[in-house]
Amino acid sequence: MVNANAPPPAAPDGDATLGLILNGGLARRLGGVDKGLVLLDGRPMIARAIERLRPQCGLLAISANGDPARFAEFGLPVLFDDPQNFTGPLAGVLAGLEFCARRGPRLTFVASLPADAPFAPENFVAKLHESRRASGATLAVASSGGRTHHVAALWPVALALELRRALTEEGLRKVEDFAARFPLALAEWPSVPVDPFFNINSPDDLARAEALCSRGR
Repeated sequence: MVNANAPPPAAPDGDATLGLILNGGLARRLGGVDKGLVLLDGRPMIARAIERLRPQCGLLAISANGDPARFAEFGLPVLFDDPQNFTGPLAGVLAGLEFCARRGPRLTFVASLPADAPFAPENFVAKLHESRRASGATLAVASSGGRTHHVAALWPVALALELRRALTEEGLRKVEDFAARFPLALAEWPSVPVDPFFNINSPDDLARAEALCSRGR
């Protein structure tokens, strides 16, 4: 029997892509809470990122340290930084790349998206792949409103060893510094009426996102 409520299967590029939701950061301006679990429109913020990525990818995972049980309701693998003294989104990207490498050849890309970007586009993964392929680049990064969003990006699993070396031997921490080592494609989205990569860092941002959700309903 066909489940009419099931999401459509991912496109071929999506089948080969792990959707990695980055739930890091200290969220100091939100009171030091676990940002992905902050309620937005009555649901944990991370649930919206999961909802957006699920139909676009062959598999999803959450990048987060601490007790994985707090994400149990989502039924997804929770990937820790290794070692955990790595900090920042690059360490989360590395965890995703190495997770794919361990699973074998099917997953060849990781599409990373912050948990606090609840309005991510429905063509996020497809457009990143299209931009990378069209320019012959190694990486593809999202762009909107004149800004480049290096943590909303497409990463080849083949870069896992090089990224681990950069983190452990060079102490590299900035995503843009690692991305700058490779040919880079920018995938551009319009920022009106809503910037799809609007992220929530403060109570004012959360109030604005609530208003956007209400308007959407």
